[in-house]
Amino acid sequence: MPYKDLREFIKRLDDAGELVRITDPVRAELEITAISDRMMKSKDGGKAILFEKVIRIGDNDPCGIPVLVNMYGSRKRMAWALGVENIEEIPARIRSFIKPEIPSGIVDTIKRIPQLMELTKFPPKNVSAGSCQEVVMDPPDLSKLPVCKCWPKDGGAFFTLPQIITRDLKDGVRNVGMYRMQVYDKTSTGMHWHIHHGGSGHLQKYIDEKRRMEVAVALGGDPALGYSASAPLPEGIDEYLFAGFIRKKPVELVKCKTIDLQVPADAEIVLEGYVDPTEKKIEGPFGDHTGFYSLQDEYPVFHVTAITHRKDPIYPHTIVGIPPMEDFYMGWATERIFLPLIQIVLPEIIDYSLPAEGIFHNFVFVRIKKRYPGHAFKVMNAIWGLGQLMFSKYIIVVDEWVDVQNLSQVLWVLGNQCEPDRDTLLSKGPRDALDHSTPLAHFGSKMGFDATEKWPEEGHTRPWPDRIAMDETVINSVKGYLDKLGIG
Repeated sequence: MPYKDLREFIKRLDDAGELVRITDPVRAELEITAISDRMMKSKDGGKAILFEKVIRIGDNDPCGIPVLVNMYGSRKRMAWALGVENIEEIPARIRSFIKPEIPSGIVDTIKRIPQLMELTKFPPKNVSAGSCQEVVMDPPDLSKLPVCKCWPKDGGAFFTLPQIITRDLKDGVRNVGMYRMQVYDKTSTGMHWHIHHGGSGHLQKYIDEKRRMEVAVALGGDPALGYSASAPLPEGIDEYLFAGFIRKKPVELVKCKTIDLQVPADAEIVLEGYVDPTEKKIEGPFGDHTGFYSLQDEYPVFHVTAITHRKDPIYPHTIVGIPPMEDFYMGWATERIFLPLIQIVLPEIIDYSLPAEGIFHNFVFVRIKKRYPGHAFKVMNAIWGLGQLMFSKYIIVVDEWVDVQNLSQVLWVLGNQCEPDRDTLLSKGPRDALDHSTPLAHFGSKMGFDATEKWPEEGHTRPWPDRIAMDETVINSVKGYLDKLGIG
């Protein structure tokens, strides 16, 4: 069942022993990070934390707004956040729509109708009122929110889990993205739109027309909404439509008070405002998911015209830094959910992995069913043309027997089966804006490694050795001994 709002999800975590409540005062400046970072790096991502008494930056006493951290920070909680017990349930649903079974007769056809009708139930639904507007802050003042400064050299306090809502000037299509926002003062923030992001694409059209762009920012709601804002959906696909598919229920939206945009009705906090296309300001530094501070640069400025919230709001927050952190589990969910869509283009891919050490774009491990010489190189080039996978810095392609979820096994195979001058491919193209190793921002080189077994047609004329493996009959014969030793 979908969660009505963030607090329903918090209750589930609390009931399951997946939530720690900290009732002592903790400062939003650095202290929340110092605690949360240790929790995120504990076994299996630790637990979610609800800081109930947060001292805002510049204050001495706790405010009345709790801060929730690490709600997505484990495989279990990430699945729960999307309303399932096992994340693989979602790609299984996607596969059922992509490749539906052909009905064998009229009875099977009738049985398929409810599944096909499900596709029509997900568009967002406009409602007349929402709990996100129970209180209108007058005047709007960002300093009344417990926005956190995460790391010592950060340029200030940052919103880190926002759903940033914009609308295309030409066709009216909505985009919902998750981009950090540095607080400048009581009514303005930075808007960290990279050139490749959907929000930046919307802004460019307003720049061309010299028009102010309305922007809304939602915090909280069903956790499927926040995840959907981070998902790398194809351009033009409404993230709240995707959230509706995930939660099997339409997202309810309510019109903003001062701008012509809709926001989730059950969000905790909403910021309304605009971006002036002629205005930019220095933003950063920011301790990022690369494990390094991203550098200062000029970004658009978001001006707040209204702040609304629930009567007793909860502020959702995350910290990024040296991996693994909470965002790794969000990336893991994306990896699993989007595999069926990648397989439409590349059906030879059996599985792929974006390891934590690769921070989403540095490493991609790909497991294929190899069918012809050079197949691995074909896969590399195709991946560099797939959405945000275009940022992939190093791609390692392996045979179908290799477990790409096992970092040690991938590196073992890479070392044993890859000849540098024969099995590597250098390319150039777009690179992630946070990658500080490129000589030029947003553009650089990439490398692919063919770690598959080489065929004579690929220039390897020597015999290829067999892998070491024990005979299964022997293993079965000693199974009793293995069980006694606790290694069965």
